[in-house]
Amino acid sequence: MSILEKKEKNLNELLDKLNILTSTYSHSNYKSEKIETEKNELIRKKSEIEKRNQELMREHKYLKGKITQLQEEVNKRSFMEEKFNQDIEELSQETENLVSEIEKWQT
Repeated sequence: MSILEKKEKNLNELLDKLNILTSTYSHSNYKSEKIETEKNELIRKKSEIEKRNQELMREHKYLKGKITQLQEEVNKRSFMEEKFNQDIEELSQETENLVSEIEKWQT
C-alpha cells in the first residue's frame, strides 16, 4: 500500500470518527462549522495532492521514455563510430599494403 493510500485511509477514518463525534457530541454550531470547514479543507488538499501526483506520474513516464530514446540514440552512435573506426583501420591497412606493393615494384 502506497504512502498516499495510507494517508487517504487514515484521513477517511478520521473523517468518519469526526462525523460520529459531530453527531453524538453536543456543542455549538460554531465548532461544528469550524470542523466542517477543516474537513472540507482537508478534502480539497487531498484532491490537489492527488492531481499533483498524477501530473508527476505523467511527467515521470514521459521522462523515462525520453531517457530510453536517448540511450538508444547513444548506442546507435557508438555502433556507428565503432564501424567508422573499423573502416578507417581497414583502409589504413589497405593503404599500407598498396605502399608496400609500390615499393616492391620500384626496387
